[in-house]
Amino acid sequence: MRSFVGEALTIAILVFVLQSREIGAIGDSENERIITKTALGEIAGVTLKSRSGSNYYAFRGIRYAKPPIGKLRFQAPETIDPWTEIYDATQDGPQCPQPKITDTVRESEDCLMLNIYTKELSKNGTVPTDLKPVLFYIHPGGFYASSGLSALFNADYLMDHDVVLVTINYRLGSLGYMSTGTKDSPGNAGFKDQVEALKFVRDHISAFGGNPNSVTALGYSAGALSITLHMVSPMSQGLFHRAIVMSASATGQWSPPQHQLELAEKQARLFNCTTATPHEMVMCLQNVDALEMGRRLPEMFEWGKGNPVLLWKPVIEPDFGQERFLTEDPTISYLEGRYMKVPVITGITKDEFVTLAHGVLSNDTLKYEFDAKFNELAPICFLYERNTEKSKRISQTLRKKYVNFPLISETRLPQLGELFSDSTIGFSVHRFAELASRHSKVFYYKHTFRGRYSFFYYPESKPYGVVHHDDLLYLFGVPLLAPTFGQNDPENLNVERMTRMWTTFAEKGNPNDPTDEYLKVLKWTPYSPLLDNYLEIGNEENFAMKQGLYADRYSIWDELFPLPVTNKSQHL
Repeated sequence: MRSFVGEALTIAILVFVLQSREIGAIGDSENERIITKTALGEIAGVTLKSRSGSNYYAFRGIRYAKPPIGKLRFQAPETIDPWTEIYDATQDGPQCPQPKITDTVRESEDCLMLNIYTKELSKNGTVPTDLKPVLFYIHPGGFYASSGLSALFNADYLMDHDVVLVTINYRLGSLGYMSTGTKDSPGNAGFKDQVEALKFVRDHISAFGGNPNSVTALGYSAGALSITLHMVSPMSQGLFHRAIVMSASATGQWSPPQHQLELAEKQARLFNCTTATPHEMVMCLQNVDALEMGRRLPEMFEWGKGNPVLLWKPVIEPDFGQERFLTEDPTISYLEGRYMKVPVITGITKDEFVTLAHGVLSNDTLKYEFDAKFNELAPICFLYERNTEKSKRISQTLRKKYVNFPLISETRLPQLGELFSDSTIGFSVHRFAELASRHSKVFYYKHTFRGRYSFFYYPESKPYGVVHHDDLLYLFGVPLLAPTFGQNDPENLNVERMTRMWTTFAEKGNPNDPTDEYLKVLKWTPYSPLLDNYLEIGNEENFAMKQGLYADRYSIWDELFPLPVTNKSQHL
């Protein structure tokens, strides 16, 4: 039996395989070097081949901000300075510090770099006349794992279409998200990294054939949650023009705190740093080895194999005179119409986080403890308030509605899987679709196509279903988890449809294209809360509009966590 457990553990297993093949050492000696000129200086990349065999250009490891080291640790990123020598972007840069699997991958706190993939470049400083839509990809990983490295997410599928792809690194874990409620570490540094990368795209993407006025923010899981925050953040306004929000949102049952000082103090104690004052604590943590901080992040979790799955959260920053990324609860922002009203694609996979349920049920100690202490552990796992009479009532309701029996058998996997999926992913996406559709076109989907490869195999060697991350296999090449799907493979139709819908949306703000041979059967209508309509992205027989996406399950969460009533929302 093969199984991968959890958001970042799923990524970690994949990273282990990739690192054994030395990420960052993707050979370039056999590929033609290419040089382009930007306002920052000249950059050297390489020529690669797409899935269909077409040439495209890859520029990897481009620095977009100054190294966030020393006094810049825990602070907002600073804009990069121009260079005079030719910048070598022929290989990936290092990934940001995170839980480490092997020593073969390059890893550094100096990791604020991005990759650009394109089919057309500026020549002699002259920008191409036919600029292409840009897909700006923010990777998953629970805000503490993964990266934008090309071996994790390559461009071979998307480069068969007329787009420019940008993938980024951003600071992870405590280095990216520690928040003390003081100016010493106000929080949200990883999100501010993403803003800085978006600004780099705005200022320099035209040299790579990309249109800075046609940027689609594409994110998965933690990356998708990030995009729903960028849509309300005062720092991100105008930096992108469409949004693809895959399998997460910031509009669920939890609200961002103003700080996570207790978690910061826990981090400090792991390295024998004082917690006397936030200032002294941060000064000490600025001198801790960054790689060790990433490596020891699993010691920060509270229960089981990675709970809560959302350890470091975005915070509503107090005003210390700094530029603030988040100034209010994003659910309130959406409810009152204070967000970027751009076209949106959003949705989920059929089985999402059943992997987390398997992590509990496959471990004798965890499953008996979870069964006996459900009221206490459920708020940790399912992300709602703790140690109150209200939280106890919520826990009892969830147990009754989802798993009203002893949690000691793997035969309960489907039911507990639904509870983990709805709490961590489904409900927040459902609420995001409902709120964003009040002022924007929202194209809602459920991905049900099950190919031969997956991030979760159970039992034996067959994919369990369609779990978290599985749909990424049809947008990006993940060569060591699955082969590049060819024209005769059963996955080919889904690759063609997914990449064409997503790139058509990036171009037009609408995924429909009746002139495209693969999309001519598609009539994807925008979401309406009254209809509760969505597109099922399945096999050839299940590629159609449907209604009522897990409506009975989500109604439980709507009742337990009703939208707040505000003066303005009553009149919308």
